[in-house]
Amino acid sequence: ADTEAYEFHQIYGLEVIVIPTNMPAMRDDFGDQIFRTVEEKYQAIIEDVKDCKKRSQPVLVGTASIDSSEHISNLLTKAGVKHEVLNAKQHEREAYIIAQAGAPASVTIATNMAGRGTDIVLGGNLEMELAEVDNESDTADIKEKWQERHNAVIKSGGLHVVGTERHESRRIDNQLRGRSARQGDPGSTRFYLSLQDNLMRIFASEKVSSIMQKLGMEEGEAIEHPWVSKAIENAQRKVEGRNFDIRKQLLEYDDVANEQRKVIYKQRNDLMNIDDISENIAKIRHDVVESEISSYVFPGSMPEQWDLEHLEEDLEGEFGQQLPLRQWMEEDDELHEEMLRERVHVAIDKTYQEKREAYGSDVMNHLEKAITLQVLDSHWKDHLASMDHLRQGIGLRGYAQKDPKQEYKREAFEMFTSMLERIKHEITTLLARVQLREENEVAEMEANMQQQQQQQAMEFNHPDVNATPSEAPQAVDSKEAHTPFVRKEKKIGRNEPCPCGSGKKYKQCHGKIA
Repeated sequence: ADTEAYEFHQIYGLEVIVIPTNMPAMRDDFGDQIFRTVEEKYQAIIEDVKDCKKRSQPVLVGTASIDSSEHISNLLTKAGVKHEVLNAKQHEREAYIIAQAGAPASVTIATNMAGRGTDIVLGGNLEMELAEVDNESDTADIKEKWQERHNAVIKSGGLHVVGTERHESRRIDNQLRGRSARQGDPGSTRFYLSLQDNLMRIFASEKVSSIMQKLGMEEGEAIEHPWVSKAIENAQRKVEGRNFDIRKQLLEYDDVANEQRKVIYKQRNDLMNIDDISENIAKIRHDVVESEISSYVFPGSMPEQWDLEHLEEDLEGEFGQQLPLRQWMEEDDELHEEMLRERVHVAIDKTYQEKREAYGSDVMNHLEKAITLQVLDSHWKDHLASMDHLRQGIGLRGYAQKDPKQEYKREAFEMFTSMLERIKHEITTLLARVQLREENEVAEMEANMQQQQQQQAMEFNHPDVNATPSEAPQAVDSKEAHTPFVRKEKKIGRNEPCPCGSGKKYKQCHGKIA
């Protein structure tokens, strides 16, 4: 984590402290060797592995991908070097391969995804060998042989780690180096690179290539210099900085949705912990009704500017409340704006209170809570989908010389505010129009509806046989019969609001009947 200390501090406000090793480190980190081509690099790796095997030194070859590990495995096979491959394909033998990776003259090829956090014991895994022994008399003999192998590996220099390429993050390179020289054991590491590696090709190839040309290097010859290692490390820092900027930007976008999520989850948790939310419903109903009135009776306006006709229609369609507002104005010349608002609130509250008394407080409390949670969850899911769509295209705002992050925050806040208003409105209108029915009444209504549909289908397919010739349907001209239907009104979409003003989608209201 030391290489990512800046990111931990900037994003999470955490300080990174490096804990010293349990035993003094005895690892030799040799300098990187850089070749011009990948083929030259692989050939040098094979020669290094063969040299270690002659000295009975175990070797761990670290690769960045399964393809690379399989390619090196093929080269070692052609060179006659016995080895094991540890990658995601070796599920069954993984434990055995790791146990023997520290044995004398063993060669193990491992990818980043496999065997992470494993302690490779020099001389082999003694505990695994003892677990396979049934006779206790053989235990001492096994320990003695393991100690001989252990001493032989230490004498040869310990585990030698070979890196086939530098990774984009120094942290992964350090993890690979850390496989060697654990708990005070000796060990060594070396990275082999080429100008054709991804990291070198993108970030550091020009600088290193110019150095190689000045030195007049020939084919198969490697360069090993602190300047080159420094250039490679700077290239890794560039990649880490770019990845940090990407993660930081994603986090800033996620923080916007996270703050909204906290608000929604707090409201939801409060609802779950309260049995009676009638007071909350009353406040919501007051805000929604006040907003509806203000749409037609503007605050501070004159009575001549009020649109009472459409307000009456809106109150009836949204809340099922028929109020003679224009008649009130004719009967009371002193009726001003505040009095009108108050009378509307009183009438709607009275109707809702009568419903509570008719159905009972327990039933209404359960109904209020169920509807509120259902509406809240439904709108929150739709809002998250809308936020994803907004995020996908917000980067285009940069072409208009606008900051995409600020635009995202602004529009996300507007969408969130609008969602909260829609939630309040739908809760209020649903509770105002809801009617409870007995099961037998529901069954009877469904039966009547099916009967009407069947009757309409019969009338459509079979004309009245008792009709007089003048009343009977006349033969239709073939030209007239093939005249295409022309729709005069605009087609209503299934997900559009129903024209009846119920607040529901068309497919859930009159669209069902159609």
